[in-house]
Amino acid sequence: MRDLWLGITGVLGSSWRASKGRLLISAFLMLLGNVSAPLIAVFLALATDATLERDTDLAVWAAVAVALVALLSLTMEHFAHIFFFELADLHHLSVEREIGDLAHGTAGLDQHERQDYADRMELLRKESWEIANGVQTVLTAITLSAQIVLTAVLLARVEPWLLLLPLFAVPPLIAGRFAEARLERAELKTAEPRRLGWHLLELAVSAAAAKEIRLFGLQRVLRERQAAARRAEEVPLRRAEVAGLGLRLIGQLIFAIGYVAAVVVVVRSAIGGERSVGDVVLVITLAVQTNAQAAGVVAVAGALQRNARALARVRWLRRETELAADPIVADQPVPSALHDGIRFDGVAFRYPGTETDVLRDVNVHIPAGATVAIVGDNGAGKSTLVKLLSRFYRPSAGEITVDGVDLRRISPDRWRERIAAGFQDFVKLEAPARESIGVGDLARSDDAEAVRAAVHRADAELVIERLPEGLESHLGKAYEDGEELSGGQWQRVALSRAMMRDEPLLLLLDEPTAALDPLTEHALFERYAASAREVGSRTGGITVLVSHRFSTVRMADLILVVADGGIAEAGTHQDLMARNGLYAELFTLQAAAYR
Repeated sequence: MRDLWLGITGVLGSSWRASKGRLLISAFLMLLGNVSAPLIAVFLALATDATLERDTDLAVWAAVAVALVALLSLTMEHFAHIFFFELADLHHLSVEREIGDLAHGTAGLDQHERQDYADRMELLRKESWEIANGVQTVLTAITLSAQIVLTAVLLARVEPWLLLLPLFAVPPLIAGRFAEARLERAELKTAEPRRLGWHLLELAVSAAAAKEIRLFGLQRVLRERQAAARRAEEVPLRRAEVAGLGLRLIGQLIFAIGYVAAVVVVVRSAIGGERSVGDVVLVITLAVQTNAQAAGVVAVAGALQRNARALARVRWLRRETELAADPIVADQPVPSALHDGIRFDGVAFRYPGTETDVLRDVNVHIPAGATVAIVGDNGAGKSTLVKLLSRFYRPSAGEITVDGVDLRRISPDRWRERIAAGFQDFVKLEAPARESIGVGDLARSDDAEAVRAAVHRADAELVIERLPEGLESHLGKAYEDGEELSGGQWQRVALSRAMMRDEPLLLLLDEPTAALDPLTEHALFERYAASAREVGSRTGGITVLVSHRFSTVRMADLILVVADGGIAEAGTHQDLMARNGLYAELFTLQAAAYR
């Protein structure tokens, strides 16, 4: 009940903030249309009695009144649509904007790793239109309540016990609530197979996956697995719907009994001369409307519950976002330059919802101005170190300090303004090339010279020169005239984006050249290392390279070998080769493969 109330007040509050005028006008028009329906019965009764008494004037006026209130009943809601459709769009936009803000409202990525978070986001995506329709649902509920009250007053004037008739609408309402609760449990239970089904469908129609699907003959496997995922979703949902249908049927039968009883009793009173024929017409007409009102209450109650569930999930996201906030106050400024560097002191980390540490007792000092390479097997924790440096996650234990200041005491937004990064799983931003690159530094995204300088630093001039309109060419097939790029070309664009910031305190390159050949990667990293040393001499900026190719990282000032959740070895290439440990073994094995 609390969620229902919060859902109603939430919709009204959002609508009021979006447009007071539209809300008031649409509410007035819908109220006028709804209260006109019971008045039809009043004027019909009056016209019937006047006709039987041969009062022509009263009968004519009553008939005209019937026509007028019938016209209001039929048309007012249509006029209201003009206003509340616009209002619904504004409300929907407001909620979607909040969901987007909440999805990126935390400093880290913890919530994106959680299944309960993913389940609710999936359900919110499905219920998007329930949120949009919430405005109409709430207004309908309010004006329908006014109609029911007026109907009850009119019935009580004929016979007080007829007030029991609306009570027969309660069982259908309760049955509808039980049915909706059962369906909600089924929807939450099937959220995971629903996500899997959508993923498999998107994979089946993806142009990027088409080659491997055909090459390995995966069409049948994808169809079977997608069908299995849909069955895992549909079977529990259909069972919940069938059970809900049975509950609703029982509720409607109870109402039908009350309806028939009311009509029979009033007709018998009229036959006995206790009631006029007009009273019979009034009760029969209102009873028919009460039946429609009961059906309307059930439908609106179900819609209100769905809307309340959707907004409850938004509130859940809001709470989880607040809980995810770092308890340590970010009260320290970002240094203008690094002097000592970055230190990991006893750092451990485990991903949310897991019980195993990905990193354990990491202790390392990265000097200011250094170029650092991180190497190791897949899953060793290389990218996790990069995420910790980016403040995407907080250490489970220990601390990371920047020039002696706990990194958590520095605002993540301010810290990231001094970071430049290129990732292996980069974004293919389908926009004009100038924008796709320029967003790497929003303040200068419209500065064509800054974009060209970033393209030069990323050695991506050849990619841009081959585009028909250079930097103004649209990238990607989202545009009719868009240019599709190869994987390596997209990586050059992403690297250019990473190079937009001239003097970052931290340049993170987490395997951003995986789609390039080893020689090209080696040449690029040598170029980046030279540029990094130049920047480092001015600001103490640190460059972190992550790569599987050992020949690429040998020029680094410091090489960190990550293994078994920790730093197994650290030193220069010469130091590590002389030590004849894990690094030397891996370097020798990889070098032999290229001979």
